[in-house]
Amino acid sequence: MSEKKKPASCFPSAAEDVEHSKNTRLDSASYRLAYADDALLLRDEMRSVRLGLEWMKPDLIQEEAGIESTLVVFGGARFHESSGDKNRPGTGAYYYSQARELARRVTELSVSHDCRQYVVTTGGGPGVMEAANRGAKDAGGLSIGLNIVLPFEQTPNPYITPELCFQFHYFAVRKMHFLKRAVGLVAFPGGFGTMDELFETLTLVQTKKIERLPIILVGREYWQQAVNFQFLADQGAISQADLELFEMVDTAEEACEVLFQHWNGAE
Repeated sequence: MSEKKKPASCFPSAAEDVEHSKNTRLDSASYRLAYADDALLLRDEMRSVRLGLEWMKPDLIQEEAGIESTLVVFGGARFHESSGDKNRPGTGAYYYSQARELARRVTELSVSHDCRQYVVTTGGGPGVMEAANRGAKDAGGLSIGLNIVLPFEQTPNPYITPELCFQFHYFAVRKMHFLKRAVGLVAFPGGFGTMDELFETLTLVQTKKIERLPIILVGREYWQQAVNFQFLADQGAISQADLELFEMVDTAEEACEVLFQHWNGAE
């Protein structure tokens, strides 16, 4: 990845001043440069600053890497390659293998666009997330992992492109990064986290807070049992037209057909 050249400046850089300040004999918390004072940055009153930093850091790195668009892949952290028969629909191993295949196919397209478009992005953890990052690596492309600090299930998987592996404290900022460059979202079966991200995206599209993008649910039987979308429409909780905001499929091949058709039409 090529680094952007810094603009010329007559002023010393922030980093240079940090090094210069180390030569002082005054060891006082009040005298430390504010941006180099960890104790200050960790105070509750500095939350807004930390929120801004969590937004800026991943955004700057992706911009410098030239990433223009992403495909977001959600799915259960507890569905592993060893969770049953990968050839039998409905097993965790099947979802894992399909996520890996989907990411491989999409990343082949991404590679043809110099890894600037359609970069696979996941929550960075195990299970379906690992499978998607792994599929991207199989194709020789880049992939992004947006980890968050949790007591369990969020150790970065080994297939994320190291320079594009991020860690968050704030769920809200992480959610914004999932969607900033997204041109598609694929949700495999999963639990609360998958549901959370899926329904937030559906709500943003439904309320026109973001432009419509393809939203694909892989595993018809799972999703039809997990969420009775038609019941929501029948009860008037959502409109019948809202059922057209997403599409259900059973395989990675079907999901790719929907995505590629949409992307070809958009170019």
